Amino acid sequence: MALLYSLVTAVAGPIGISTHPPEEPTMTASTTRRTTAARSRIAAVGAIAVAGALLLTGCGDQTDKGSDSGTKDSTGSAAPLADKLPADIRKAGVIKVGSDIAYPPVEFMQGGKAVGIDPDIAEALGKQLGVKFDFQNGKFDQLIVGLQSGRFNVIMSAMNDTKDRQNGIDSETGKKAGEGIDFVDYFTAGTSILVQKGNPKNIKSLDDLCGQVVALQRGTTSEGIAKAQSKKCTEDGKKAIKLQTYDTDPEALLRLKQGASVADLNDFPVAAYNAKTSGGGKDFEVVGEQIEAGPYGIGVSKKNTQLRDAIQAAVNAIIKNGEYEKILEKWNVTDGAVTEAKINGGS
Repeated sequence: MALLYSLVTAVAGPIGISTHPPEEPTMTASTTRRTTAARSRIAAVGAIAVAGALLLTGCGDQTDKGSDSGTKDSTGSAAPLADKLPADIRKAGVIKVGSDIAYPPVEFMQGGKAVGIDPDIAEALGKQLGVKFDFQNGKFDQLIVGLQSGRFNVIMSAMNDTKDRQNGIDSETGKKAGEGIDFVDYFTAGTSILVQKGNPKNIKSLDDLCGQVVALQRGTTSEGIAKAQSKKCTEDGKKAIKLQTYDTDPEALLRLKQGASVADLNDFPVAAYNAKTSGGGKDFEVVGEQIEAGPYGIGVSKKNTQLRDAIQAAVNAIIKNGEYEKILEKWNVTDGAVTEAKINGGS
C-alpha cells in the first residue's frame, strides 16, 4: 500500500476524522494469504514534518577527525549503531524520509508535526543510529522517483514490499520501469474494505463490488486489488467496477462519506482508524476479511546497501529492546508486529 496529503484539511475537516488517537480499536481481523504482487502502499495520512527522532550530536571536537564512538544522543548516551551509517549521512546527522503524510494511524499531521506509527518507529531508529529522521511530504506514487533521484534517503510511508517494486516492474504492464529499490521490512498488514456506517449497500466481499463505484488512492495496493477484481467481475459475466482514483486517501474517503461511492479500499490499520474516529465513529465501518496481507518496508536505494543494512540493524535493535512493541501497543496495531527485520521479504 503501499500511498494522501493533508489529513487535517481533507479528513479532520470535511470528513470529520479526528486527528487524535482516542481509544482506537485493537487491529484484529482474519487475514488471507497474499496471492499477488499488487502495487502497494498498504497503501495510504497530513503535511510534512520532522518525525520526532532525536538528533544525536558529537561531543568535543566535531570535525571530521572525530571518532564515530563519540556520537551522542541528547541524553549523552552513545548511539550504539552510529558507526554503521554511511559517512555522509553520519556527518549530516539527518536521514531524509519521503512520505505521504496523510494516512492515520501510520503517518499524519497533528499540531504541525508528523505523528503516527512510522514517525514513532523512526524516532526509535534515530536513537540507535544517532541521526534525526526528517519526514518530507510527497505524493505516494512519486516517492520511489524521489528516492532514486536523491531527494530522499529512504521511503517510510506504509509502502508494501513487493517483488515488482524490488525489481522496478510496472505492475500493470509487467514491463521493466526502473532499477527497483530494496526494502527493510518492519510491519505486516492487509487491505480492507471500508463502507458507510450501517453498510447500506450490503458489501461483504470484493465480489460485491462488481458494477459498483469504488473510490481509492491511486498508485496503491488497493488500486491493484480493485483492478484485478474488476477483471474477475467481467470474466464472471458481471459488470466491471467503476473505479475512481485520487491523489490522497482522504479524497476517496470524502466521496464515500458523501455516498458517491460504495466503498474505499485501504490498509487495515488505516481503515480501522477511520472507522473509529471519523464523525465520532458514525461515518464508516470495516467489512470482510483483510486481503493479501504483506509487509510494509522502509525503501532504500539499491545503490546504498550500507544505509539499508544500518536500518535493518536498528529495526532489529528496537525489536530486541522492546521499543518496537511499545509503539505498536500505543497505536493498537500489535497484530502487525514482525519478529525480525528482513531484507526484501515481500512477494
